[in-house]
Amino acid sequence: MKKHIQHTILLTVIAAAAILIPTVLVASGVIDEYIAGILSQAGVYAIMAISVNLISGITGQLSLGQAGFMALGAYSTILFNTILHVPLPVSVVLAGIVTALFGFLIGFPTLKLEGDYLAIVTLAFGEIIRVVLVNMKKLTGGPNGKSFNTILTMDSTIAVLTITSVLVLIIVLVQNVIRSSYGRAILAVREDEIAANSCGIPVFRYKMTGFVLASFVAGIGGSLYVMLIGFIKPEQAAFTKSIDYLIFVVLGGMGSMTGSVLAAYVLTFLQESLRFLQNYRLLFYPVVLILVMLFRPQGLLGTKEFSFVNAFEWIKSGGLKTLPARIKNAFSRKSRREAE
Repeated sequence: MKKHIQHTILLTVIAAAAILIPTVLVASGVIDEYIAGILSQAGVYAIMAISVNLISGITGQLSLGQAGFMALGAYSTILFNTILHVPLPVSVVLAGIVTALFGFLIGFPTLKLEGDYLAIVTLAFGEIIRVVLVNMKKLTGGPNGKSFNTILTMDSTIAVLTITSVLVLIIVLVQNVIRSSYGRAILAVREDEIAANSCGIPVFRYKMTGFVLASFVAGIGGSLYVMLIGFIKPEQAAFTKSIDYLIFVVLGGMGSMTGSVLAAYVLTFLQESLRFLQNYRLLFYPVVLILVMLFRPQGLLGTKEFSFVNAFEWIKSGGLKTLPARIKNAFSRKSRREAE
């Protein structure tokens, strides 16, 4: 069997397992409703972390307004489904498209800026979105927010199945984009705009591509959030929420989708496990950030990605047999250095 067919089958099986295993565990009662709720919420945060990483880690532009796009996606889903009576799955896709359109409109003037200026302007646009949502009382419910109950709110099994499935699809979409010619051009822009421009790469166009794609993903995340929680208010567009999503990316590694998803799940579960500390648990993020900035400024994984294909090829080539010897050699080298 050809290698690419083997790799396709392997990735399909892993994707199916990632979706079905947690769903079956929830449906069978091995994972209770509380843990299932945290698992679903972590999945939404992972989608938002991917969105932030797309613009900050992959495109190389610091944006502090992703929470605004998330809120737009949530409110758009409610608008399409309850007022226009569009089927819910179609509403989610349309919400992502609407958010991507707003991302284009906002990105067109802002992406001509760089560095701190870009961060300040995107932060300002996020606050503008929040203020507009507060004042559009008929559509958004004003500062009190709007309720939106779906089957995801009531059935934890379907919630885990739906959110995990969408997360896997987004990871596949993003990884294929990064490996395409468009993705390579975006990475070139991230590394050096001047060099990319001198090679004939239209820098602004690829910045816009990354920004619009990140907005689309944030819109999908907002749709799933309101479907899971059953409520949305304009405060979800506040810049403090954007900072929360940025923390996942900083801890996981700028440019690493694997690190962002891993950080989103780990930190969400840690926050819940530390609830016995009450308000003192809010000190956890700052302490972790300080430690990471001191000892691992590039994040846990930096720009590295975990590859199931590479792991499969390594195991197939007998890598497991040589693993004990490698570990032994690593410790022996460490012992020699300490002795010296």
